[in-house]
Amino acid sequence: MTTTDDQAWEAFQRRDRAWDGRVIGAVKTTRIYCKPSCPAKRPLRQNVEFFARREQARAAGYRPCLRCRPDEVARDSEAVARAVRLIEEAPNAPNLADLSQAVGYAPHHFQRLFTRELGISPAAYSRAVRVKRAETALEENETVTDAIYDAGYATPSRFYDDAKDRLGMAPSAWRDGGRGETIRYVVAESALGPLLIAATPKGICRLTFGEDESSLRRRFPNATILEDDGTIAPLVGKALSAISAPHAEADLPLDVRGTAFQEAVWAELRKIPAGETRSYADIAEAVGKPGAVRAVGTANGANPVAVIVPCHRVVRSNGSLGGYAGGLDRKRLLLETEFARDQKDFTLKSQ
Repeated sequence: MTTTDDQAWEAFQRRDRAWDGRVIGAVKTTRIYCKPSCPAKRPLRQNVEFFARREQARAAGYRPCLRCRPDEVARDSEAVARAVRLIEEAPNAPNLADLSQAVGYAPHHFQRLFTRELGISPAAYSRAVRVKRAETALEENETVTDAIYDAGYATPSRFYDDAKDRLGMAPSAWRDGGRGETIRYVVAESALGPLLIAATPKGICRLTFGEDESSLRRRFPNATILEDDGTIAPLVGKALSAISAPHAEADLPLDVRGTAFQEAVWAELRKIPAGETRSYADIAEAVGKPGAVRAVGTANGANPVAVIVPCHRVVRSNGSLGGYAGGLDRKRLLLETEFARDQKDFTLKSQ
């Protein structure tokens, strides 16, 4: 996804803070470069050229504006990106004081900075990472309790407290393992193998390859889980059609919820047409957080509804597949099917 000069100029005209860090405007007459939100008076359009990075502006002979300090935006984005790496790699969630010290900021300032960049606080991001770890562990352990402890939680109650902030059904139900919810499911045979389709009365809450009733029960130990009697048959039919006919519009109600950042990423994924791909960096730019590439990867992996929210259409910047919860072979087949229908010359690079 490439930013045009016209888009960049419009962002400067609006003084749009969301574009800070995404583009640099350089004034030919003063030899100064600025960020889009700079409060200074705007120069004539013909006197401005745009760069993707401040290093390019410097190489062209421009110097940073002393009023808007554009270099600090890049430093801030780098600090957030480093903090995301630390959170994702830490066995236990780092506290704000340790995290901010590691990236060289005061805690209160970094809290605001991180939240502005990703739409959620460092603590909320840590919780989302731990919940994702727990979901993965649920597939590898025989008991819910073992999975929760393996994910780094001190007590099961902490898992349910975290889960209520990013999972789709009522918070009270998630806190108590889905108690009070009725989930109907089918394991249908799709063109790409067994597909678990599970739905509440509100919509599809789980659509994944290679899962079954036992995995569903581990995720929702206190919900009423029923093999479908035909109640969700229309949803099942549409879900299977989304795989066999990916270019058709999939009008399916969903019962999923995430953090503000996750939902922004998922919304962008649904905008990717069949037969096209985007990189993780493209999605980060599209949600206005160009420094959050790793966070986009995490949000992509947390997608609970495969195909309908087409996370398989996100690949690495070098063209290789990246990851996919349903397996790289399925990701490859999904993409090749979509590109073959679109009659485009497309060769996926091996990972």
